[in-house]
Amino acid sequence: ALRQQLPPRIVVDGEIVVPGETGLDFDALQQRIHPADSRVRMLAAKTPASFIAFDLLGIADDDLTERPFSERRTRLCEVLDAVRPPIHVTPATNSIDEARDWFERFEGAGLDGVVAKQVEQTYQPDKRVMFKVKHHRTADCVVAGFRTHKDGKGVGSLLLGLYDDDGTLHHVGVCASFSAAFRSELAETLGPLRKNALENHPWKDWAEMSAHAEGGRMPGAVSRWNAQKDLSWDPVRIERVIEVEFDQLQSGRFRRVARFIRWRPDRTPESCTYAQLDVAVPRELAEVFEEGR
Repeated sequence: ALRQQLPPRIVVDGEIVVPGETGLDFDALQQRIHPADSRVRMLAAKTPASFIAFDLLGIADDDLTERPFSERRTRLCEVLDAVRPPIHVTPATNSIDEARDWFERFEGAGLDGVVAKQVEQTYQPDKRVMFKVKHHRTADCVVAGFRTHKDGKGVGSLLLGLYDDDGTLHHVGVCASFSAAFRSELAETLGPLRKNALENHPWKDWAEMSAHAEGGRMPGAVSRWNAQKDLSWDPVRIERVIEVEFDQLQSGRFRRVARFIRWRPDRTPESCTYAQLDVAVPRELAEVFEEGR
């Protein structure tokens, strides 16, 4: 699609996404990264990707990286004016009210938030010169286990769970990025909960499974990115609850690592369900980008 619709000599900054029935499907996009060419081609037909253009850096013999963003944006819209799906030009506006409206409504298409750029700024690779405004929400989650930090000292990450309507505890993600002092504190706090943890643990089968077991959303499954990465974990009794901050829920899991906020001794594990989460109303990707233009 890029070869067919774009000029032959062009440098465009953008992102590849996979639109699904309820918005951008990050899980489907990850599956497209695979060493087997035959599988990539099969998935390309099953879950076709789209390209979203953010910026124009060069066209023909013109290097635009030293031009202000306002000029690059104008040229981007001119050069890509006639493109059609699966190629899109990202929406942009100078109105703070419209940006706030997009921030709220476009989340249903799987968008994290909005990006603010200074119109006079040149293109500066490898520098964080833009502002990302993302959605941040909190959830009370069950602490079902932990992984030891890579240096062998303290807790590196907490394995989090939420109950569904049938009372099944699902692994929804991890909480990490702790200070050295807090890693040690967590080890002391969770240490007593390791005793007899597997006896009635809802993830008992996962804990006992080989570290090289295939697939699933098991906390101990082999990493599809690094087969040598140690994903083993230690279960704890289902007794403690923490509040975490997260930005987005994708296919029933936190899309990124959650951030620890506080312990919740006032909450029971059974009260930590998916029902507490605020889920955005789905919107069609094409509708978002057509509106943005």
